[in-house]
Amino acid sequence: MFVASPDLAALPGIRHAFFTREGGVSEGIYASLNGGLGSNDAREAVTENRSRMAATMGVAADRLLSVHQVHSADVVVATGPWQGDKPRADAMVTTVEGLALGVSSADCGPILFADAEARVIGAAHSGWKGAFTGIGAATLEAMERLGARRERVTAVLGPTIGPNAYEVGPEFVDRFVAADSVYERFFRPSPREGHAMFDLPAFIGAHFRAAGVGRFVDLGLCTYSDPARFFSYRMTTHRGEPDYGRLISAVALG
Repeated sequence: MFVASPDLAALPGIRHAFFTREGGVSEGIYASLNGGLGSNDAREAVTENRSRMAATMGVAADRLLSVHQVHSADVVVATGPWQGDKPRADAMVTTVEGLALGVSSADCGPILFADAEARVIGAAHSGWKGAFTGIGAATLEAMERLGARRERVTAVLGPTIGPNAYEVGPEFVDRFVAADSVYERFFRPSPREGHAMFDLPAFIGAHFRAAGVGRFVDLGLCTYSDPARFFSYRMTTHRGEPDYGRLISAVALG
């Protein structure tokens, strides 16, 4: 049902899970643990799936929090269930027990954070736009405002599209290299003429290390290459499917 990080599991008072697509009630292209409220899956199935995830995290169903993800570098502080609409952001931080911070993904990088000594946790969704605009550094800064120290923070990258599956066009490469020529190292030639393979996990990791995180860990799990366990937007596109499920990655104090 979920993948655990040994680095986060070793921290006292921290619960976490990188949920897979297994162990839920959704059917068809969403089978089976689809946590995506924004998908076209049956609402009651997604609600049941999220209830199962919340139970695994040891929190009430309404305390598995998520945000309206917009590929930004925006971070919000969670103090309880949202009042009204979910905030538009791509990361959450908290010091409140009994809340699970959950981000959704289906190729982009889900990142879980913890400073066990300060009892500050965070969760972020990072595609290339989020990494490019600094979602990692922004999350660390938000955690520090709650009492964390970035050199004590462990950040773990869960299932993400890997470097052998993320083919991009020349305009994508040009955007990166124009911003900083050092970014050229995250690309290698693709078998298709004029295209390149992009190493998103390495790009995310480089930004975290530059931001001074205490420990950054990549679980090395490729969403595209393991369709039995993970949802993948790119796989859905290649298969011509009309929609896709979302993975949930969550962290809680307890």
